[in-house]
Amino acid sequence: MSMALVAPEVSHLGWGHWYTLRELEEATNGFADENVIGEGGYGIVYRGVLDDSAQVAVKNLLNNRGQAEKDFKVEVEAIGRVRHKNLVRLLGYCAEGAHRILVYEYVDNGNLEQWLHGDVGPSSPLTWDIRMNIMIGTAKGLTYLHEGLEPKVVHRDIKSSNILLDRQWNPKVSDFGLAKLLGSERNYVTTRVMGTFGYVAPEYASTGLLNEKSDVYSFGILLMEIISGRCPVDYSRSPVEVNLVDWLKQMVANRNAEGILDPKLPEKPSSRALKRVLLVALRCVDPNSQKRPKMGHVVHMLEAEEFPLREDRRIVWEQGRSPHSSAKDRLMHKGAIESGDSSGYESGTNIPRLAWRKPATVGGS
Repeated sequence: MSMALVAPEVSHLGWGHWYTLRELEEATNGFADENVIGEGGYGIVYRGVLDDSAQVAVKNLLNNRGQAEKDFKVEVEAIGRVRHKNLVRLLGYCAEGAHRILVYEYVDNGNLEQWLHGDVGPSSPLTWDIRMNIMIGTAKGLTYLHEGLEPKVVHRDIKSSNILLDRQWNPKVSDFGLAKLLGSERNYVTTRVMGTFGYVAPEYASTGLLNEKSDVYSFGILLMEIISGRCPVDYSRSPVEVNLVDWLKQMVANRNAEGILDPKLPEKPSSRALKRVLLVALRCVDPNSQKRPKMGHVVHMLEAEEFPLREDRRIVWEQGRSPHSSAKDRLMHKGAIESGDSSGYESGTNIPRLAWRKPATVGGS
């Protein structure tokens, strides 16, 4: 009997579909270069079209180190059972021979990095309301990973290119669960550099730990990026503006919150709304990881109508005036952000800003 006629033992899982390598080769036209829509440390992502004309994002994993098929399936099934409107849905997988491939829903409006830093013209389509929706939706997705699952899932690589957007600008967090899937789930320093340049919490330099509190730190950086339209680290700027956190804290200390806003914002938010988000961002990037809020609390703070209590306002200005930046803290943070980039292409000093093209979908690059 020819191989073409041999059906897979199991094609449907409790949560999704087990795809054959042949199916995915046909869907991506042989993993053709023209179908590449994303590329990162975990693998290359292709746009695919299945037999039923459904579009999918096909991630061909790298660095799987010949992981046993059984172990791979256990971890993938854990990811596949995760359901949340702000998380990219895993539809199924393929494990044949040395191939390890994940199949995701296709999110059709690019990623946040492209819309923040691409050439969108003098006025961004990302209004303040849209940006708030992206911040809150992303926070809700992370809250579910941290607090709604047992065992909890630590993302380890929150960044703007991992926030996908649909046509209504709803955010979907991609790449969750991959750190553990690819064998990097440890409680000590790993040989594989995790996180991404500019987003990594300062304690990583000394401890090698990335936990839910380091996800909160990365989310704080993301908030600052969304508010300002600036990259976390940008060497094209003047020395005092290279590091987004340091610059933003100085602006807050100088009582110049409005000067932080992305100049491409079509209209400015109220002073109250801006200060509320700045407060949340500053609390998330507290150098002391134990003082950072949980993501569930972050959601409540972002959704609050009233400006936070006087005590919280004091935190904003104190962090601005004295951003805990002792020489040791600065050294630790410098080491963290220079430790490397797990994605290999999306951010960091050796990568030019994205040349603008129609935003591609990165199905979890």
